Amino acid sequence: MTLHLADLALYALALFVLFLTPGPVWLALSARAMSGGFTAAWPLALGVVVGDAVWPFLAILGVSWIVSEFAEFMTVLRLLGTGVFIWMGISLIRNADRQIGSDSRLTRPGKLAGFIAGVVVILGNPKAILFYMGVLPGFFDLSAVTGPDIAAIVALSIAIPLIGNLIFSLLIDRARRVLTSPRALRRMNLTAGYLLIFVGLVIPFT
Repeated sequence: MTLHLADLALYALALFVLFLTPGPVWLALSARAMSGGFTAAWPLALGVVVGDAVWPFLAILGVSWIVSEFAEFMTVLRLLGTGVFIWMGISLIRNADRQIGSDSRLTRPGKLAGFIAGVVVILGNPKAILFYMGVLPGFFDLSAVTGPDIAAIVALSIAIPLIGNLIFSLLIDRARRVLTSPRALRRMNLTAGYLLIFVGLVIPFT
């Protein structure tokens, strides 16, 4: 491996700062964690991993032109994300009075929906695209990286946001457990539903 530990540490710090910057991923995680707890949120965090692996790998290969060449594909992806989030939000609002455990859609189908939503929101997230395609090349000499170097960069790109997203989801889940009354549950579900719809409406314009 040709990369120095200091270079990787600086890149890891930049990833952590990127994670701390609020964006669509935070809103999506908040909404799902509020509605279904950590169980509903971790599939979305895993979906985000897909983008966190794809974008740095493409940047390293020097194919940032994909973003402009496939602008139409990105538009379709964002529209798909809009539909997914709005559908989840409306479903949650319609069942705002139900106990979370009584709605199986928040357990089985919810996991797949959460994973897909995570993929959509990270692949269409301009913050991630800008960072990986525009900022990452400034940290390393990508013309000289080796296989182990690429593996290390991609691993950091996956690990730092994933750990942060899981911790964030867990914190939301712990706060959610305090709210156990029917009125608080309804308020929480309505808030989560509107958050999901908001994320869906924002995606096409980001």
